[in-house]
Amino acid sequence: MMYYAGIGSRETPRNLIPTIDKIVEMLNDKGYTLRSGAADGADSFFEDKANKTEIFLPWKGYNNHTSLLYKDTPEGWKLAEKYHPNWNALSDGAKKMMVRNGYQVLGFDLNTPVEFIVCWTRDGKASGGTGQALRIAKDKGITIFNLYNENAYRELYKHLNPFTLF
Repeated sequence: MMYYAGIGSRETPRNLIPTIDKIVEMLNDKGYTLRSGAADGADSFFEDKANKTEIFLPWKGYNNHTSLLYKDTPEGWKLAEKYHPNWNALSDGAKKMMVRNGYQVLGFDLNTPVEFIVCWTRDGKASGGTGQALRIAKDKGITIFNLYNENAYRELYKHLNPFTLF
């Protein structure tokens, strides 16, 4: 199986939907499975067009989603605490969101990483809740294509089609 994470801020601009749709259709054609988290904004935009998905929830019924991938493990909590810069300041709900973000990147077994992440953050960096997933990805050597950056689509296309001139 080939996995990618399609994630990002709840504030992802709606004018990115056509670009995200093109990306998801390209990845569908190549047989990729989307990993995401059922949040409003980028997560939902990616999920809307994806053929195969693994949607990780912080708790059962989050955002009225029906995914069954909402349980967590002690290992997931350890991973989340390791990568969050201010873990002890988080509420229990926020901690569950951070645990969920680890599964988006590494799979429920925490040993099946995505090939890459396509995301949008409001500053083009590892910020907000998405920042947790991006910190894990960076540490694990996973490529990140942040659509905040104007060359991200071109770089993703080149990554997927290395022998094609863009």
